[in-house]
Amino acid sequence: MEDLIETIGLIIDVIGVGVIVGGAALATVGFVRRLRVGTMSDAYVLYRVSLGRAILLGLEFLVAGDIIRTVAITPTFESVGVLALIVLVRTFLSFALEVELEGRWPWQRGGRHAEDRPGPM
Repeated sequence: MEDLIETIGLIIDVIGVGVIVGGAALATVGFVRRLRVGTMSDAYVLYRVSLGRAILLGLEFLVAGDIIRTVAITPTFESVGVLALIVLVRTFLSFALEVELEGRWPWQRGGRHAEDRPGPM
């Protein structure tokens, strides 16, 4: 059973890395396409937003994989403490990226750039 849970955690980690790499690739392709029809400034802003969203989603998968492996396999005080630090750092990164991309804290409604937010690629 532990091997199955470890494998599931690893698969979720791989999905997280894949989301980040795939999102970076798609954001780059979108950036190049936007450069052809728009300004560098517009293309750059949309590139940052697209790349940031991919990183945020990938981080969520990575945290999920860590939680599954730590809680289901080795729920020692030390492993839970390490997990708590990992989740704390990744949560801070997620909040920082959210503020950078949206111009507001995740729990706030609207935002200073709500009307300027780009849609999907």
